[in-house]
Amino acid sequence: MGQYGIITAFDDETNSASFKPDSTPITLRMLLTHTSGNEYDWMNPLLMKWRASRNEMPWGGPTVEDKAAIPLAYVPGTSWAYGPGHDWAGKAIHLATGLTLEEFMRRHMWTPLGIENDTSFWPKTNPAMKGRLADLSTLNEKGEPPAVDDPTWDMLRGGTECLGGAGVFTSAQAYYTFLSAVFRRDPRLLKEESYTELFRPQLDSTAEQALNEYLALSPAHTQFLALGIPHTVRKTWCLAGLLCLDGQEGRFKKGTTFWAGVPSTVWFMDHEAGICGTALCQILPPMLPAVIKLHEEFQRGVLAMAGNK
Repeated sequence: MGQYGIITAFDDETNSASFKPDSTPITLRMLLTHTSGNEYDWMNPLLMKWRASRNEMPWGGPTVEDKAAIPLAYVPGTSWAYGPGHDWAGKAIHLATGLTLEEFMRRHMWTPLGIENDTSFWPKTNPAMKGRLADLSTLNEKGEPPAVDDPTWDMLRGGTECLGGAGVFTSAQAYYTFLSAVFRRDPRLLKEESYTELFRPQLDSTAEQALNEYLALSPAHTQFLALGIPHTVRKTWCLAGLLCLDGQEGRFKKGTTFWAGVPSTVWFMDHEAGICGTALCQILPPMLPAVIKLHEEFQRGVLAMAGNK
């Protein structure tokens, strides 16, 4: 990562990119907060052109290096962009412990919670899971029904390594078991001080402003990353996900944490209201407005049931 430097421009006539050298050290905290300068290629027009100039597909190839060893989008630590930091963090765990991310998470997370038979990076080869895989469905680009099966979709895009940013398969029950354990600060997973750090805002004022501008950069950024939360709600990032510094009337309180997965799965932890929840859809394309609206209605309904307004 960073071997190419920072991509600064792309010349369509010569089909070549321009780069600026950079040797800023990238920390684990940068990777986990999307401040490392490593942006997903499919989110960045310059990186998409760079990939095409090399006859490569975005997010293609079997390894983390194939997928994410690409030019940086900015000087590490100076901005915010959604990227494969968690994939690199998973790779770092493998190198540091000698365990694959599957083995590490099974030992330290899934088995202590009793969800080891419902969770894996490799469900198609897992005897306990391979016969229980849910179908992925797709709507048209306008988000219109009917939903139809999409048997060609490959969540891993040819990946043969554990991808810390997108790759764990699990059941709805196991997913909520993990979510509620983190929300309750279950000591089987982390120490109390680690939970405090997990939910603490991590961005300085410059990176926080960059995050809020990034979420409003395009309809795609807003749809995929802002999760239907208005731009008027100020946001930052914690190690657990998107952290809302303001509340939204009737939906969530100040300090609520959100994040989501590509098949339109969304979770939230409303610490002030004392509730957490998730809804799983298995619908593509990701985060269509109509689907996000359903998630919002679910969140509002949960808050109302809990007796909060």
